[in-house]
Amino acid sequence: MNSLRYLFAIFATVTAACLSIMAGWQRGGFLAERVLWIAVGVVLVVAAHLLPALVRAHGWRVRAVGALLWIGCIAATCYGHAVFFLMAQKHAGELRAAAVPAVTAKGRGMAEIARDRADAVTRLARTNARRCVEPCMSLRAERTAAAARVEALDIEQREAQRAEAAQDRAAAERAAALADPVTGALTAFGVTAPRAELVTGLAFAGVLEAVACFAWLLALRPADVTRAVTESPVTPAQQGSNDGVTASVTPVSRARLPGDTGQYPPVRNPALVEVATAPPVDEPVAEVAKESRDEKIRRFVDTAKAEIAAGALRMTVKAIRIRFDCGQSIAIEVRKQLEPQT
Repeated sequence: MNSLRYLFAIFATVTAACLSIMAGWQRGGFLAERVLWIAVGVVLVVAAHLLPALVRAHGWRVRAVGALLWIGCIAATCYGHAVFFLMAQKHAGELRAAAVPAVTAKGRGMAEIARDRADAVTRLARTNARRCVEPCMSLRAERTAAAARVEALDIEQREAQRAEAAQDRAAAERAAALADPVTGALTAFGVTAPRAELVTGLAFAGVLEAVACFAWLLALRPADVTRAVTESPVTPAQQGSNDGVTASVTPVSRARLPGDTGQYPPVRNPALVEVATAPPVDEPVAEVAKESRDEKIRRFVDTAKAEIAAGALRMTVKAIRIRFDCGQSIAIEVRKQLEPQT
């Protein structure tokens, strides 16, 4: 488990360092500038991740200075990560926009067509204003040609309008592709797209830094805390075996003999002996443990009956274990003996 915590913390730090490397490479111009930006970013990332775990064991003065430095490192690191996120979104938008098919206009523009149509309409109006006393074939031909010219220019103008509308749609699609889909949806709430991209970038950076700092806090826990959590205390009065059987330990009492003054430490006198109350030698220890286990089960059953009847205890193995602080096997046996009565 400890190696897993270390692996997760190292992976988070390496990920943040890679983001700082990319951000430094994008922010620098010359190669030396890029290298220095990368070095500064990596130092700030490592400091932001390790400072909380390193200053935890020191006094409050060192912790206060470390907290101030940590806040500065976190702010600088989040800013660098935000630069990376914004540049990444920009590059992704450019790639999406490049995938939109381009629409090229064929033919003349609307302004040129409008000038030619104005000339054609003027000529048609002049021919219509002219009058002939006798039937004039040339005037009729000129009027027909002018009308045909105006009609052709009208058709060309409509085609140009459709091409211009297609170009506008393609431009709108490219503009929509440039924006991030999620941040583009945030604009419906009154947030501008650049501000939404900045907020999301800072949010991602903050979450990444918080996860990395917390992972290092777990990985670099003090040895005494880890030992206190992983090891269960053993009381001197009893020790639990693997099967849940608790062997009772008979305390050693000091018998006062004639001539004992009762002072402690006792007087060094060979005539005084320490008498320990212990089970008979011919009685096996396993039988004593078994008898103690049976007595304990009977006592637990009697107590559990009263508490179940009062509604203070649930008749489950887990509840019995928690209530009497006993092993799994004892709890199962108590549960079995309680079943016929419930």
